[in-house]
Amino acid sequence: MTIKHDTAPQQTSPQETLAQIIGAQIPKPGDYGTPITGLGFFRREHPSPPVVCMVEPSIILVARGEKQLWVGGEGYPYDTSRFLITSLDLPANSEVLVASPEQPCLGLTLKLDLRMLAELIAQSDLPPTRDRSVAKGVGIGSVTPAMLASFERLLALLDEPESIPVLAPLIQREIHYRLLQSDQASRLRQITSVDGQGYRIAKAIDWLKLNYTSALRVDELAARVQMSTPTFHHHFRQLTTMSPLQYQKWLRLNEARRLMLNEHQDVSSAAYKVGYESPSQFSREYSRLFGIPPKRDIAVLRGQG
Repeated sequence: MTIKHDTAPQQTSPQETLAQIIGAQIPKPGDYGTPITGLGFFRREHPSPPVVCMVEPSIILVARGEKQLWVGGEGYPYDTSRFLITSLDLPANSEVLVASPEQPCLGLTLKLDLRMLAELIAQSDLPPTRDRSVAKGVGIGSVTPAMLASFERLLALLDEPESIPVLAPLIQREIHYRLLQSDQASRLRQITSVDGQGYRIAKAIDWLKLNYTSALRVDELAARVQMSTPTFHHHFRQLTTMSPLQYQKWLRLNEARRLMLNEHQDVSSAAYKVGYESPSQFSREYSRLFGIPPKRDIAVLRGQG
């Protein structure tokens, strides 16, 4: 007598479903945009040390593998069970912890719409946050089944491009709502509360991004966002782990790096263009941030070093 054993087909996890969709879209390592506004994919096939980056307000979801973001000397590891969220434009260092050619690190980035978050807070029964203190502008949250289901529906639209203009905004709105239901809700509600300190710091960062080449007077910037200078300093550092002047310096140095790499400008020209008056000071501060002098750094980035 033969006994038959029923073997149920192994169910694919929601994260692996996302990984398969992303992997099919991007067969080579790198960062890629998509036809859906604000949505990007990434693929890494080897662990890598931290590299300098600017992270916009966004949620970063790993479908396979593991990464870590370093902000102000503190590491924020995230994987298939934990998402990374940033509520401000943050200078950081991104590290790949787990990846291989056979099992690449795959994931997505979705830029946050702070106006949409504010609208959802106003329209829902969520009480306004009573905590006016400011947490850091980065955090780790727990991935939920509802969140994964929303992302799966969003990615499915890539096979239905004619529906993207109509359906993508609706699904993105749902994802924002899910974030407001997550354990990172208070961080998002702080940054969208007009009478909160986090909202004012975000406005100051917006100004710095547009005016980083100009001389910075911190007291004037504090007044611009209706804060006293000591309070502004305190909350700016608490959110970004940098002083306003350090943040401006980071913006200048990274723009200079882009000018030298992409527009082939020499060191002095790039330094002057981003607001430095002394090329030697620029080179010292560049070396401090990137670890090597400008010329050598650009040669390495171009594969010549």
